[in-house]
Formats: sequence, C-alpha cells, structure tokens
Amino acid sequence: MDVAGGGELSQWLTGRPDGYQASWNVKPTQRIPIALTSAKDGAKRFELAHWSLVPPWSQDLRLKFPTFNARSEQLAEKATFRGPLKQQRCVVPVSGFYEWTGPKGSRTPHAVFGPEPLLPLAGLYSWWREPGASEGRGWHLTATILTRASAGVMGDLHDRMPVFMSDELLLEWLDPETEGDQLLVDAVSEAALPISERLREYAVGPLRGDGPELIEPLTVPPLGFEPRLRRF
Repeated sequence: MDVAGGGELSQWLTGRPDGYQASWNVKPTQRIPIALTSAKDGAKRFELAHWSLVPPWSQDLRLKFPTFNARSEQLAEKATFRGPLKQQRCVVPVSGFYEWTGPKGSRTPHAVFGPEPLLPLAGLYSWWREPGASEGRGWHLTATILTRASAGVMGDLHDRMPVFMSDELLLEWLDPETEGDQLLVDAVSEAALPISERLREYAVGPLRGDGPELIEPLTVPPLGFEPRLRRF
C-alpha cells in the first residue's frame, strides 16, 4: 500500500497490516485495513478488520442486517453504532472504490478516485468476541464505513457516497479522548463536500475476479489521468 499523499493519516500507516494483500474487488465481510487509536494506551494502530461492524452483544459474526455502511445522519440514534461512535472511530484508507449506474440487470460499474493516491474514509470499529471462547481468544476486529448524501462528482452516480475524511478533522476523529457525538459526525460529513468536488471517475467493465484489469476503462480516460485503484 502506497502511503504517498496520506497527509495526517501517514502517522498511522507505518507498515502493512499482518496478512494484508492488495485487492481490486473487496466485498463486505472480507477484511479491510483500518487506522485507529487504541482507547487503552493511545497507540496508533493499522490493522485488518472484518468489513461489517458487529456489536458486542451479537451471538454471531454474520448479522441478519447489513452493517458494512452506516448512515452518518442517524449514527447517534442507532444502538449498533452509538457505542463505537463515542471512542471507537477509525479511518479506512482506500485508493479508490466502485459505484454503479443504470437499470437493474444492466448496471455499469464506475471506478472512483480521490485527489490524492489515498482516499481516507470515515468509519467506526468494534471488537466482537465469539461466545464461549477461551481466555484471550476468539476476538474479531470489525468495522463499518460512514455514508452521506451524494455531492460533487458522486451526484451523477448515486444518491449516497462515503464520508471522505478531511485532514483538518482527522486527528480529532481518531482521538479516543474526544467523545464522539452527532455534532462531530456532522462536521466530518460536511468537510467531505470539497473532496467530493475533486473526485474523478470513469466506467469500467464487469467486476469479475480480482486483479488490476478491473480498473481498465471502457473508454479512454482524460489526458493525464492515471488509474491507480487498488480497492484497499
């Protein structure tokens, strides 16, 4: 993972998480790298997490309802996310993501890129432990990505988009001593708007398998635009 252009987040990205493999087609419940600050000792950590947040009270790692995304506007109202919002906030660094347009059955995927090589997304994390696990075992780090109403380049692709993390609020978002509330979420969401104006995107072919060929454009991209997507 290239950390060039990581800004403030580069303090966390000092090496690849154990088991990390580049992917061009990550799906929910697979593992994604997240940056967080430990609430216990303040250590900056960069680790792989199960992509779908699982609350501590769940009896199973796989939930009946989707939690890979969390609507930022309602975050403080939802029991699943209200607890992690207080101290367990994270950032998911990606080099790009996909969004689809068109009618069901003939949808076209688009590769979306940020203004820098890394595009940090605001998220939450939670530790979930397998019921009946022995002492010190059975722990799973899980995470979700925040979304908001689309703006900027994303406005023509979908009605929702990830909450892009601004450098100005990143340190506060990752500080567990700052108690998170809806006001903080709203500020982070609002700060995503200028970033949404600087995104670039183009249509790609069907997303089958996993490899760099997935980001080859269907048409020639604008002059000087270099694809650099590695999903996570």
